[in-house]
Amino acid sequence: MSIADELQKLADLRRRGMLNADEFELAKRRLLTVSLPLGIRRQSKRTVAGWPLWAIASGPDPARGESRGHARAIVAIGDMATGLLAIGGFARGVIAFGGAAVGVISAGGLAIGLALAGGGAAVGGIALGGGALGGVAIGGGAAGRYAIGAAAAGTNVISAARCDIEAVDFFTRNREWIPLAGSALAQQSRTFARLCAPAVPGK
Repeated sequence: MSIADELQKLADLRRRGMLNADEFELAKRRLLTVSLPLGIRRQSKRTVAGWPLWAIASGPDPARGESRGHARAIVAIGDMATGLLAIGGFARGVIAFGGAAVGVISAGGLAIGLALAGGGAAVGGIALGGGALGGVAIGGGAAGRYAIGAAAAGTNVISAARCDIEAVDFFTRNREWIPLAGSALAQQSRTFARLCAPAVPGK
C-alpha cells in the first residue's frame, strides 16, 4: 500500500470519528517519518576551535526538523556545506565546490570566488567559465578589466571582434599563473589571427 493510500485510510478513520484530531496528527506524523528516507549525519569527535574536523550531512532528518543536511566543519560535505573546505549542493568555505559555491576559491555550476572562481557561471577576482565576470575573465562570454573570449567585453579585450594590445600583453605575461590563460590566448590567437597575431610575440 502506498503512502497516499495510508494517508487516505487515516483520513477516513478521522472522518468516521474513530480518530480524534491529535491521534490523526500523531498517526500521520509517524507514517511520514517511517516513509521518508533517512539522511546521514556524521561528524568527527575531534574539534578545532569548536569546529569538527569533518562532517557529512545528507538527506532529511525528521527528528531535527531538517529537510536537507547542513554540514559545518573544517571539511564539510553535505546538501549544504560550510567549512574551510566545503563540498555540497550549496557550498560556502575558503575553498568551495558545489552546484552553487561561494568562497575565496570556488568551483561549481554557479561559482563566486573572492580570488578565483570557475564554473558554468563564474564571478570572481579571476573568473573562468561559460559566462565569466571578474577583474580577469576568461570564457565563452567574458566581462572584466582583462577579458578573453569569443564574446568578451571590458576595458582590455581579446574577442571575435576586438583585440587590445594591453590584453594580449597582460595574458601573454601572465599565462603561467592565470589558469587557462595560455590555452585561451593560443585559441583566440588561432581563431582570430587577423586581429591578434600581429600583437602576439613570435607571430
